Amino acid sequence: MKVLLVYPQYPDTFWSFKHALKFVSKKAAFPPLGLLTVAAMLPQDWDKKLVDMNIDPLTDKDIRWADYVFISAMVVQKASVKEVVARCKKLGIKTVAGGPLFTARPDEFDDVDHLVLGEAEITLAPFLADIEKGCARHLYSTSERPDISATPAPLWSLIKIKQYGSMSLQYSRGCPFDCEFCDIVALNGRNPRTKTKEQFISELDALYTNGWLGSVFIVDDNFIGNKKKLKAEILPAIIEWKNGKKYPFAFATEASINLADDEELTKLMVDAGFEVVFIGIETPNEDSLAECTKAQNQHRDLVTSVKKLQKAGLEVQGGFIVGFDSDPESIFQAQIDFIQRSGIVTAMVGLLNAPTGTRLYKRLKEEGRLLTSSTGNNTDFSLNFIPKMDPQRLVNGYKQILDTIYSPKEYYQRLKTFLQVYKPVRTKPGKIHGHQVKAFFRSIWFLGITGKGRKHYWKLFVSYLMTSPPKFARFILLSVYGYHFRKIASMAGQPAA
Repeated sequence: MKVLLVYPQYPDTFWSFKHALKFVSKKAAFPPLGLLTVAAMLPQDWDKKLVDMNIDPLTDKDIRWADYVFISAMVVQKASVKEVVARCKKLGIKTVAGGPLFTARPDEFDDVDHLVLGEAEITLAPFLADIEKGCARHLYSTSERPDISATPAPLWSLIKIKQYGSMSLQYSRGCPFDCEFCDIVALNGRNPRTKTKEQFISELDALYTNGWLGSVFIVDDNFIGNKKKLKAEILPAIIEWKNGKKYPFAFATEASINLADDEELTKLMVDAGFEVVFIGIETPNEDSLAECTKAQNQHRDLVTSVKKLQKAGLEVQGGFIVGFDSDPESIFQAQIDFIQRSGIVTAMVGLLNAPTGTRLYKRLKEEGRLLTSSTGNNTDFSLNFIPKMDPQRLVNGYKQILDTIYSPKEYYQRLKTFLQVYKPVRTKPGKIHGHQVKAFFRSIWFLGITGKGRKHYWKLFVSYLMTSPPKFARFILLSVYGYHFRKIASMAGQPAA
């Protein structure tokens, strides 16, 4: 059997990092981890190829080579998915699809020959067995949550590893919290399921053996969902492993704000090489937090919690949302003020949308306020429901936030606020890579010579170059991010080309 695994294109969003990747001559931020894991579950004697359309174009020759085309995608990739499916159908090649987009919206993909939904550890095996018998069905689905301790390591040999800005690994699935707008519980459940210590370390070894040195994003829904196991087993094992390998990886992950309440866990993460943590802050408005049942964020000083993590050595990236029913007219300036005070440089602000399968989706549907399915792209100024606030006021206020926080003056001020608190852990300097040298000189040209906000750039450049090499390295990285964010903010709301 010949199988072509296809990862559709991402649109240009905050999360694509497209404009930042040019500084380091990379083509995509992250590899298609789900497809690579599924590839490892397929029979070993099958021929396998993978085309990540964010790296290379998908040709008709690629499609004709295959007996089956396997597709996995997020909701935001839907437009590209439709094109891929149509091309396969035209060429007479059968398609097999799974992943978050198809699991959430199977009714939208009648043209797909076989839908293998839910988690592949459960649904893939029966599909493969039916292929062998020649009686494969259109739909395979389950609500069962598999034990992931037997999940194989991703098949890294299928990708061009050096074309990515970061690698990805998964340690756990599921989140103990159930925010109204989030589809994680619908997709992966509330009980965090984890891999074993040996399993996770072997996956680190596999990345290292394949020549990767650099950033690794642990893609978990909430990395700290099982704190006890992290502290007792996983983080001590990572610390031992990375010390033996001379610090090859810098880790990033997603967690909830209650990480700031656990100094032991925070220190272990930093000691293990974690440098970045993405946290869903959402809003400084207590009523809106209560509305979306974001209990872990309520009744706390969020800025203090953020700065506690920054002081411990973690760069906090933040997710923010406007458009809650409880948002007052003052929410836009409140979001700006909070973001600036917090020093969250990478502030991903989006309009509230109701993903299919969420409690928010169901509530709005019952209230007759649901308009359409979500695009998954919070920067396209689309609303898939009728908000309580005047829609035009909401969109204008959202644009006000983006225009403000990503303008050079406010962005560099926020970067300065962060670096004043941030205490990076000092380790032995690692090898300097060619792409890092390129990023350094390109930042000087595009940000210090031809870019807007040159005076803000040079002021911090000189300050941290002379006083703190670790902070200077973070300054260069975040300055490059700022270039990307300004590009996206300037294009937000415009129709896709």
